[in-house]
Amino acid sequence: MFEGVGMGMHHAAETFLQEFGGLTVSVSGPGISCAREPFELEPELAWGEDDRFSEWSEFLGRDLFPLGELDDGRCFLGIDETSEIYLVETWVASFGAMPRALENLILGVMPDMIGGART
Repeated sequence: MFEGVGMGMHHAAETFLQEFGGLTVSVSGPGISCAREPFELEPELAWGEDDRFSEWSEFLGRDLFPLGELDDGRCFLGIDETSEIYLVETWVASFGAMPRALENLILGVMPDMIGGART
């Protein structure tokens, strides 16, 4: 699907999605350092956001592939070729590398801000 817009699925994304693709995590409430937010690991939920992922990939020097959405579509999730998971919006932040990244998402650990708003 994303190949048609120049976003090929790399090995880390394929491996991650084989194990966790389709997973919906319905958490809420206080977390360790931020609110716990629901997320869904379905790449198609980020369809149409290829420009956003391409721009942040270029900025980071990494190949970001969409994983799904966070907070009912307010933000998107992506993974790079080293299995680091990112929050992707008009800014980008890292939840860290797998498997810690998934734990951080579930427990409400604030991601590390990398880049500010882009237009």
